[in-house]
Amino acid sequence: MNARRFTAGLLATIVTVALAGCSSRDREEACDTREGVIECAPDQRSAPPKLAGELLTGGSYDVAKDRGQVVVVNFWGSWCAPCRAEADDLEGTYQATRASGVTFLGVNIQDQRDKALAFEESFKITYPSLFDPPSRLALALDIAPNTIPATVVLDRDGRIAVVIRAAVKRESFQPIVERIAAEQPAPNGSR
Repeated sequence: MNARRFTAGLLATIVTVALAGCSSRDREEACDTREGVIECAPDQRSAPPKLAGELLTGGSYDVAKDRGQVVVVNFWGSWCAPCRAEADDLEGTYQATRASGVTFLGVNIQDQRDKALAFEESFKITYPSLFDPPSRLALALDIAPNTIPATVVLDRDGRIAVVIRAAVKRESFQPIVERIAAEQPAPNGSR
């Protein structure tokens, strides 16, 4: 009986992931893709994803509370060398753009809390991170990050505007964030 339940649960998970992958591919194909950067025009962006959970430092966070701001979501792990390479570029872009209505959120995956906290301390990361060891939050996105590191830029309406499936460099990343921040939100949050 337990083997049947396990098999049924496993099959349900596989079907869910496969279906999510299909809708993700469809959404991705509607957007402009070049060199690991997927950019969706305002009329191609889907409903805001649900990103909420426990913060690495304790407490909880829900991205919906930041509606009206551009939210940069970076998926990272302390074990990831490219994540270490991009940490200063992300923090620098955060500091340079936060006065224009931009906030950053990390999503720490497949990690231990003490190692993730040490990573944030060593790189002087000042924005919060969700603690998601099983990597479930990426499934909430229509366009999945698919790699680590990956960075997702949500527009002021909370919709995915850009997905970058590689480590970012400030000189190329900051102009993307500034461009999305310069967009006007849709009336009543719908386009």
